[in-house]
Amino acid sequence: MKVLFVITSLGIGGAQHQVLDLADRLSIKGHQIMIAYLTGPASITPNNPDVYVVPIGISKSPFGFIRGYLRLRRLIIDFKPDVVHSHMVHANLLARLQRLTTKIPWLVCTAHNTNEGGRLRMLAYRQTDPLTDVFTNVSKEAVEAFEIKGAAPAGRMLAIYNGVDTLKFSPDGRIRDAFREQFEAGSDKIILAAGRLVEQKDYPNLLSAFTKIASKTENIKLWIIGDGPLRESLESRVADLGLGKRVTFLGMRPDNEISSLMRAADVFVLSSAWEGFGIVVAEAMATEKVVIATDSGGVKELIGDCGFLVAPKDSDALTHALEKALNMPGEHAEILGKKARQRIIENFSLDRVVERWLEVYSPPRM
Repeated sequence: MKVLFVITSLGIGGAQHQVLDLADRLSIKGHQIMIAYLTGPASITPNNPDVYVVPIGISKSPFGFIRGYLRLRRLIIDFKPDVVHSHMVHANLLARLQRLTTKIPWLVCTAHNTNEGGRLRMLAYRQTDPLTDVFTNVSKEAVEAFEIKGAAPAGRMLAIYNGVDTLKFSPDGRIRDAFREQFEAGSDKIILAAGRLVEQKDYPNLLSAFTKIASKTENIKLWIIGDGPLRESLESRVADLGLGKRVTFLGMRPDNEISSLMRAADVFVLSSAWEGFGIVVAEAMATEKVVIATDSGGVKELIGDCGFLVAPKDSDALTHALEKALNMPGEHAEILGKKARQRIIENFSLDRVVERWLEVYSPPRM
């Protein structure tokens, strides 16, 4: 089978990593895979050299859009995919419009959040819906949000969860000890957060909660993986709070380091105001971490009873949950961590998700 993935960008993000993971696994299974990205540089690329990556170079001007549209059209004509699978709002809408001039045997469009823009984007989704064979989102709550906003008719969207590589994200005591030594963690308890430094992730909420914890306890530190437009303001806030020695911004890290940092941490926290799925939560659960997360998007579906869930934008609730997790007896934390990993293996492993996509890629026989 030939599959063309179309995605808005190959910057750092959960959707981008998921597409690359799917492309790598499908290629290993013998399928011919190509990835087209619309804009920006490719910050991340597939591990499998058999996966072709093609920049489209679309821009916001009318001429730039037309040129990008024609480039993607030519790519589809030349590659002759059995399936085009687009991801994120701009790629989804562009792929749908391709159907007006280009033969696409089977078109699958995937949104990756409860929130992919305002009314105009939701209207564009609704108006172009007939051009799509399958429309999916990454959680049941995200599907419901799209239906409420009128982006898709009721019953139209499918919820297909993201998948986690449970071999890459797994517990390893030796790596844990090595990374704690490298980052001079000593006997400190480490809270880890990961995600772009943007409004969606609501790091001010996390810093408010951590400030309350830090005022009571000396041996707790916060590591934050990620970068983004809010980094400077967040670093300034940390300095103003006098937490420069307690909070470390680790910047962007490759996947192998992210998994190692998760192993080195004691608890993982997600403070988002909204989410689609929260893949980093699943990755932390796979490494047997105790997880605290806000009830945003599909995170509740992901955690189940294997972690702590609190309301978004409630720093007091987040503080209480973090304190409870940090003070949990070691044996209890170990039991909860193992339970969390088993939940990921049974419900959200990458292999299971790939098989689900292969079912979606097979058009029903008439």
